Amino acid sequence: MSESMEIREQLKLAVDAKEYEAIRDEWKRHSIAEDARDIAGLISTLTPDCCYELVGTPHLWNGHEGAKQFYTQLLTAIPDIKFDLKNIVIGPQGVFEDAHVTGTHTSDLLNYRATGKKIQFQVAILFQWDPKLKKFRGERMFADLKTALS
Repeated sequence: MSESMEIREQLKLAVDAKEYEAIRDEWKRHSIAEDARDIAGLISTLTPDCCYELVGTPHLWNGHEGAKQFYTQLLTAIPDIKFDLKNIVIGPQGVFEDAHVTGTHTSDLLNYRATGKKIQFQVAILFQWDPKLKKFRGERMFADLKTALS
């Protein structure tokens, strides 16, 4: 199926109260695990073939091992990271969130050397939902880390 057909199929998805609750509950589990720095809990909300992508960069992490690498690096580099949620949209395709992120850049992250400084940036994240497995297929993250970490 072409990508455009996949999008057309996504648009046809019906809004179902039980599915909505399942998506919302899984997102809450994911967020609680992230706040608790519980990597195993985070991974439990993801499909085995999940993909983490920092859009606009070459950074991509695949599968549970990739997701573990992503979270380990993020939570080590910014151990006091805090996501202040500004907007959230939940639908049959998944969850979209918009957040203001703050924290202290204490160790290297991606291609950026640790500064020890307080940082802040906006992030938009799409959590793509897998309706068969009732888990997230990963995250597509949109953030200007270059400005925040340079």
